[in-house]
Amino acid sequence: MLTASIVLYHTKESDILTILNCIKESCIDIVYIIDNSSDDYFSFLDKQYEKVQYIRNKNLGYGTSHNIALHEAVKGNSDFHLILNPDIRFSPEIISMLLLYMQEHDDVVYILPKVIYPDGTIQYLCKLLPTPFDLIFRRFIPNKKFTQKLNDRYTLKNSGYDKIINPPCLSGCFMFLRVNTIKENNIFFDERFFMYCEDFDFIRRLHCVGKTIFYPDVSIVHDHAKESYKSKKMLIEHIKSAIKYFNKWGWFFDRERKMMNKQILDEISVINNFGGNSVNGI
Repeated sequence: MLTASIVLYHTKESDILTILNCIKESCIDIVYIIDNSSDDYFSFLDKQYEKVQYIRNKNLGYGTSHNIALHEAVKGNSDFHLILNPDIRFSPEIISMLLLYMQEHDDVVYILPKVIYPDGTIQYLCKLLPTPFDLIFRRFIPNKKFTQKLNDRYTLKNSGYDKIINPPCLSGCFMFLRVNTIKENNIFFDERFFMYCEDFDFIRRLHCVGKTIFYPDVSIVHDHAKESYKSKKMLIEHIKSAIKYFNKWGWFFDRERKMMNKQILDEISVINNFGGNSVNGI
């Protein structure tokens, strides 16, 4: 069984209808719509779409809301669960290809396909585990040349984004997950994060127990808005979550971060020096 979840908060109707039409033609069995809006406008979705289970919810945050669906997936003995942003688009066959890859690789607990903007350019969503500079300080440093070089390293641009790799930090916009891993290790979203950084924290914990894979052989479209770059309110929320993240894992002394980042940089170096599509048996 393959389940999915989407969290809504006064989402554009065109966005949710677009992604549900993608899901309708795919091999996804059930999609949980967790609606955090102040009204129940989208309650019609479970009548219009056979696969939809609509759940009205208080706005308790992104991760907390997806936890509702993850617990439903565990309770319903789902094999895999897909967490989706509502501004995602994909071809139905993409889901079948990712499902097949997960079925053939038991050590993979999370997979992210190549993500592109509507104009076809790549979104650089593979990352090192962040330092305080990566999440907070670089936003306020004016030297663009200096920050761009560090940002390229942080987003693993040297990988070429054309090979299967195993980064410790990936985007939460499209999270294809192995439910048994979540169940056995009790890995759910940390509900102390209202929004931002909850995906970094979640994937980091998954990376400790299995491979978290970037899979560039298929791609999806993401209309990423980067709200924290446009809104002071969202920027403040982003900084508050970053502070929570570093209070949890360590600011400047984080041995696990150092080890995981070295592993992925070494992996990319081996791929670039010796060729091939991947390393470590991926």
